[in-house]
Amino acid sequence: MKQIIECVPNFSEGRDKAVIDAITAEIEKDGEVRILDVDPGEATNRTVVTFVGEPEQVIEAALRGMKKAAELIDMSKHHGAHPRMGATDVCPLIPVSGITLEECAELARKLAKRASEELNIPCYCYEAAAFTPERKNLAVCRQGEYEGLAARMGVEGKGPDFGDRPFDEGVARTGCTAVGARDFLIAVNYNLNTTSTRRANAIAFDVREKGRPKREGGKPNGKPMKDENGNTIMLPGTLKGTKAIGWFIDEYGIAQVSMNITDINKTPLHVAFDEVSRAAAARGIRVTGTEIVGLIPKRTLIDAGKYLLRKQQRSVGLPDSEIIKIAVKSMGLDELKPFDPEEKVIEYMLKDNKKRLVDLTCIGFADETASESPAPGGGSISAYMGALAAALGTMVANLSAHKAGWDDRWEEFSNIAEKGRELQDKLIDLVDEDTAAFNKIMDVFAMPKKTDEEKAARAEAMEAATLYATQVPLRTMKTSYETFTILEAMAKNGNPSSVSDAGVGILAARAAVLGAHLNVKINAAGLKDRNKAAELVAEADKIAADACKRETELLAVVNGIIEK
Repeated sequence: MKQIIECVPNFSEGRDKAVIDAITAEIEKDGEVRILDVDPGEATNRTVVTFVGEPEQVIEAALRGMKKAAELIDMSKHHGAHPRMGATDVCPLIPVSGITLEECAELARKLAKRASEELNIPCYCYEAAAFTPERKNLAVCRQGEYEGLAARMGVEGKGPDFGDRPFDEGVARTGCTAVGARDFLIAVNYNLNTTSTRRANAIAFDVREKGRPKREGGKPNGKPMKDENGNTIMLPGTLKGTKAIGWFIDEYGIAQVSMNITDINKTPLHVAFDEVSRAAAARGIRVTGTEIVGLIPKRTLIDAGKYLLRKQQRSVGLPDSEIIKIAVKSMGLDELKPFDPEEKVIEYMLKDNKKRLVDLTCIGFADETASESPAPGGGSISAYMGALAAALGTMVANLSAHKAGWDDRWEEFSNIAEKGRELQDKLIDLVDEDTAAFNKIMDVFAMPKKTDEEKAARAEAMEAATLYATQVPLRTMKTSYETFTILEAMAKNGNPSSVSDAGVGILAARAAVLGAHLNVKINAAGLKDRNKAAELVAEADKIAADACKRETELLAVVNGIIEK
């Protein structure tokens, strides 16, 4: 799975469009990240930019933005309603897919270190990237704001984590930046079949982490109770990592519970939906739908869809589009307006427009293969045969999970189908990766070779490209071989009416392994490193032999069931 992170830098300029445009232009200069939103505020004199991409690309884009902000924004002249301490005031990294919060924290520290060394911008690390517990709180890092930096810089325990030094002309201009890592925040509104803001607020207080004030006598109109320090005693709500209020929306003519889910690991969207629905029902109110504000990670809808499918005792080994459809319909995401995943899911927003083989029709793929172009070739075809093997095993598992009389086994088959989908997705990716590997070799042929240095660089690039072109079909072999586990389970224990489908999958799996085997051998022959070539071919030989053995054994099982 591709790693994707979101970056949300806040720049201390919200009024001068030319400055804002110059900063955002630097961020997206190389076209490797995508800006999703630019939100300037005149009163705050602050602009929030949201962009996404792969980790290393996001780091480089963030540094470019910080550099340009340092050039164009003079903090000694800055004033605004929002707390701030730097030209780039905060720069949090947020995991979207394929990466953990802990990994983002390490990336944030790397970004802070580079900003201090390369841009001379002192940086504090906050939230998950903090080096000390107290600095997890942004307010601690930004204490005293810009005006308080002179008294903190160069003072042990007070100064920034990277680039600490006495307050000088450079700091006077750039200020300090707080770099951190936090979980993705989901802004969501739950639609209610009431116009009462009071009732909506009551539901919000029932569920939000902060809860509601404890009142004397336990009565709604009782006086709020205080502790020995004079602080209001709160009765916590039921959902961790959430903030919520109730309000009335004139545009829709209904009340809503408006919620920010600040920790989607503790409280996923579907868990919050169920709990708000429960709290509403306890007050005689129904949640009629859900409104997502902004964008969400794909996993939010996939997790919700799988959760809801499991509640129905149905297999979760379905295409992502079907799983997302279940989530959309179950939570009423399309009640107020159409919900288009292509416009609301970050990963879909990031899809590039490059032509992919797997996006072709069946006829288009066959025609492209038959054309004069050498790619796609046998490697891509082998990967696609492996994907079809996984798809057939997954199909039998899904049919078995839904078979009448087998209701007590739905989870067994669902787990198998889910694994099959995972293998199918990996092999689908390998279809285009194999062609990309071939194209890397073709690119080397275009490299210059006039001087000794150019010849050496060309030879080194060719060895690297050839090694990659050998490793990709080897991965196809390994992944295709894994499909035998799915197909064996379905041949032996799946719906007997579909055993022939499992059999065809077994044949496809063997063909995929042996086809990719040929590509490993022919590409390995071009490696200068003969020891590495022999190692890769030996590994491939064993997988191929094992695949032939598995095919013979499993086809005997299939034919035995058919011939009964």
